[in-house]
Amino acid sequence: MKRTLLMIKPDAVSKGVIGRILFMLEENGFKIVAIRSKRFSRNEAERFYEVHRERPFFEDLVNFITEGTVVGVMVEHEDAVRRLRDLVGATDPKEARPGTIRAIFGESIERNAVHASDSPESARRELNFFFHEDSSD
Repeated sequence: MKRTLLMIKPDAVSKGVIGRILFMLEENGFKIVAIRSKRFSRNEAERFYEVHRERPFFEDLVNFITEGTVVGVMVEHEDAVRRLRDLVGATDPKEARPGTIRAIFGESIERNAVHASDSPESARRELNFFFHEDSSD
């Protein structure tokens, strides 16, 4: 079994769809291993999205992710990263396959309900960041 991270973003948390997203995970064969809700500080958000620092949307991404509570979900499944990315759908909800999390709950390319690790390396880093690092700054 492999593990990866799904993070439910502030837009989906504020809409009250956490339970529906968790249900979709379980319905698609994912085992929920751990759940943690938190509010990112600016410093934490900048470190979490470090790989996007040079991109033009970095500042907007950091501002968005710090505007409210997020919920991190550690999930387990065979080929977890690829299977979760398939379930999540395209970054832009308008381009996401019908029935995917972003097609159902996403509002726009910026407010797209969830984040999913994009590689096994990212999954290890992001799971450690979310569940094992003391990030109480």
